[in-house]
Amino acid sequence: MMKQILLTVVLSLLLYGSTDAQIYRVAQMNAEQIRALDKQKTVVILTGGIIEQHGPHLPTFSDGYSNEWLAQKLAEEIVRRPGFAVLLFPTIPLGHEGANEIGAQFVFPGTYSIRRSTLRAIFMDLGTELGEQGFKWVFVVHGHGAPFHNLMLDEAGEYFRDAYGGRLVNLFGLQPNKEQLAALNLSPLPESLVSAEEKKEIGNIDVHSGFDETSRLLFLRPDLVSPVYKQLPSLTANNFEEFFKAPRTPGWLGYQSSPRLASAAYGALSMQNRARNWNALAAAILDSKLDERNIPRYAKTMLAMPQFAEALAPSTRNEQERERKQREWLKKNGIE
Repeated sequence: MMKQILLTVVLSLLLYGSTDAQIYRVAQMNAEQIRALDKQKTVVILTGGIIEQHGPHLPTFSDGYSNEWLAQKLAEEIVRRPGFAVLLFPTIPLGHEGANEIGAQFVFPGTYSIRRSTLRAIFMDLGTELGEQGFKWVFVVHGHGAPFHNLMLDEAGEYFRDAYGGRLVNLFGLQPNKEQLAALNLSPLPESLVSAEEKKEIGNIDVHSGFDETSRLLFLRPDLVSPVYKQLPSLTANNFEEFFKAPRTPGWLGYQSSPRLASAAYGALSMQNRARNWNALAAAILDSKLDERNIPRYAKTMLAMPQFAEALAPSTRNEQERERKQREWLKKNGIE
């Protein structure tokens, strides 16, 4: 019996552990192990996760938990390619602009955002280190909906391509058009998964701590979801005017849409669909079937909308004031 159990364990390791063997974690490696990697066939994955308030029911690292799961699925998919390996970095818990800033609420428990220029500098610096070491393929898994957050990551990618001839791609920032979606067989979740009545309550805009995100956290980390989500009133938004209204309302709790309708089953489907789409995009880029420069960008689409430009203007002014205050202190203390 013991021999049979051991044989089963060995076979399982051979069958199911082979891909993990090609997924390397940079934090656990020494310099010589990193030097030995084939830079042409090692894909670096930079995972991010903003610390951001997600209402009274979800953890502040909600984005990070989603991104870590997606990064792992992407890594598993990449190493199925003959000869390819993945170098995973520790999650970078930094991002720009919490949802509370839409309502000009710059001090909000749970949000710890960094300036947009700081975010860009971090990924440009990491890109510089990777480029100087010869790495050519970098995917950023940093799903967060703030437009300027994504613009900074996109610009870091453009720098990496110009400076090192490689690709550093912010996957969340890609917004394929209909033809590109069809060519890659990408699709959203079927609307039939929710009833017409539920869809009406969820609304057309469900992007922060609502039905979808609460469902995803119920799937990923149910231990961190407060049961209070079942009692939260719905804040339905069918257009951007309604979406911007909630954060500007005194006493806003930090969520949108309808968390009370969330389910782990829907969350599992949502995460699997997102992984399938991101993996397909990454594969098309690796195979040169798609050039990310020809894919529309989420950030530019959002920032071209007058409603977003107006809603984010106070955030921009607040950021400029924070930078001014910091620079004045440095100057006053003779720090360059």
